[in-house]
Amino acid sequence: MTDPIHIIGGGMAGSEAAWAAANAGVPVILHEMRPTRGTFAHQTEGLAELVCSNSFRSDDHTSNAVGVLHEEMRRAGSLLMAKAALTRTPAGGALAVDRDAFSAAVTAAIEAHPLIEIRREEIAGLPPADWDSVIIATGPLTSQALAEAIRARTGAEHLAFFDAIAPIVYAESIDMGKAWFQSRYDKGETEAERRAYLNCPMDEAQYNAFIDALLAAPKTEFKEWEKDTPYFDGCLPIEVMAERGRETLRHGPMKPVGLTNPHNPTVKAHAIVQLRQDNALGSLFNIVGFQTKMTYGAQKDVLRMIPGLETAEFARLGGIHRNTFINSPTLLDPAMRLRAEPRMRFAGQITGVEGYVESGAMGILAGRFAAAERLGLAVIAPPRESAMGALLAHITGDAEAASFQPMNVNFGLFPPIEIERVKGRKGARKQARAQANAERALDAFDRWLSQTPLPKAPVQA
Repeated sequence: MTDPIHIIGGGMAGSEAAWAAANAGVPVILHEMRPTRGTFAHQTEGLAELVCSNSFRSDDHTSNAVGVLHEEMRRAGSLLMAKAALTRTPAGGALAVDRDAFSAAVTAAIEAHPLIEIRREEIAGLPPADWDSVIIATGPLTSQALAEAIRARTGAEHLAFFDAIAPIVYAESIDMGKAWFQSRYDKGETEAERRAYLNCPMDEAQYNAFIDALLAAPKTEFKEWEKDTPYFDGCLPIEVMAERGRETLRHGPMKPVGLTNPHNPTVKAHAIVQLRQDNALGSLFNIVGFQTKMTYGAQKDVLRMIPGLETAEFARLGGIHRNTFINSPTLLDPAMRLRAEPRMRFAGQITGVEGYVESGAMGILAGRFAAAERLGLAVIAPPRESAMGALLAHITGDAEAASFQPMNVNFGLFPPIEIERVKGRKGARKQARAQANAERALDAFDRWLSQTPLPKAPVQA
């Protein structure tokens, strides 16, 4: 019997790592501390629980880096992508899911796999010495005890940042006499996708009053040990964005472009707040880009200033939590192993990738790499031209270690690609380059999959 791979953490990366390794015929023990020990962001004990947005972002694999990553994950047998397809909700060109149904589906699949054992326990320090193959996928909410143990072992200060959670509103409490359904620029192939977002318009006076209230609202106080922790720019609280300038939100989550108000089609809104469906029933909507650290009482007062949300009832108010990640370019080798102790791999957000799918993708690689080692096969990284390869290269050496920050997948991480001169509308060359990158990435990824085959267990996602 092959010795098991131990995986610590049952989030996106841990779930994918367990699935990938077990489907290669290698036994896995998945250690998840919930519900024995909870976190201040999780609400359930389910695996792969989504604690922030319910969106996996763009699903366009022809010209969007995130969509390319989705497609690579599917081709690699991703559990998350399979369950997302079963639990998806309308979101225009994005892939969004019913968060509870998604987590339940992933949990059920992991529990049913004959080669995966789930142990509900906290690993409060470094893994025992006799665990010779370990994947640490504890994510941004790594327990303090484990984080301290990792820092002590690596001799490097671990990094941390704050990640804010957006509020969720009950659909029935939204005033549809003011709000309307429309995806920006009517994006989407189906009517449901073209109507995936609820839009709440503001005129200039309403916008300025909202900004004033936002800036004046009481905020969550940080603990002393948290005060110097920087934010990740891709998930800034709205009040932090507002502090950078009164117009910042109008050029960010409240931009008034690509939308026409059917209640008043001749008047252009000064700003627009969008809400996205958060569950399959359509009874919950999250306020897009409205992560916040306002106190609960202030959130209700300020958010009800938004036209259409005057009588909003909240299924969940926003919050803020501390995220932890390591300086991967310094600490990890190209196979995601800790240089100081190669029996340990890291995967997911703790490595400094940002986002659900990025975390899941790194889990797939960690699981495949660990399984290949167990089976005596070569560990070969995917090519940098692919989305997974570009992310892996970024966190294991391409990024500047001194200024390392969490990173979403984007075509800027891919090797440069030359294209012929493109004539036509503004942005045509950029679009052509994106399409060329996407096509090259998937071709390169397919070649890598064919050259690095693993045994396949007869288990379907």
